[in-house]
Amino acid sequence: MRISVIGGGRIDEATYGTAREVGHLLGERGHTVVCGGLGGVMEAACRGVRDARREGAPRDERTGGARTSTDGETVGILPGTDPRAANEYVDTAVATGMGNARNVLVVLNGDAVVAVDGAAGTLSELGHALDFGRPVAGIGAQDLAGFRGFEAVETPAEAVESVERRVG
Repeated sequence: MRISVIGGGRIDEATYGTAREVGHLLGERGHTVVCGGLGGVMEAACRGVRDARREGAPRDERTGGARTSTDGETVGILPGTDPRAANEYVDTAVATGMGNARNVLVVLNGDAVVAVDGAAGTLSELGHALDFGRPVAGIGAQDLAGFRGFEAVETPAEAVESVERRVG
């Protein structure tokens, strides 16, 4: 499964830890993380995937513990034209030259979305996700519980379980 992880580029240490744990859990399960490819939540989630891979993950109980085909990869969809602008934990950098319009691509390239905190850019991505019918789990994100498809959660594990359950 491809999961878009969205959130702020400037975050505190606690939020970094939360996003890193989300990435680690997704990586353990062999999911591909799609993000904006820069710092903050994006870097932390990609780093978590890398941590899981280094630890020998993924091992998916749904496949009898076999490795998955993706082995927990990361894709960074960048706003600028230079793929070298991606954080060091991005496996595949996609330079778009689209600025913040790339937010649509971040959302469309995931089967579901996990939002960790965030500000205006994250709100934009949340709007696109809900508009395109992507299941969203939000940890400390804007409260959009009234919108169909959005589920507020408290922990990284709840976020991963939420999107897996709703995508299948």
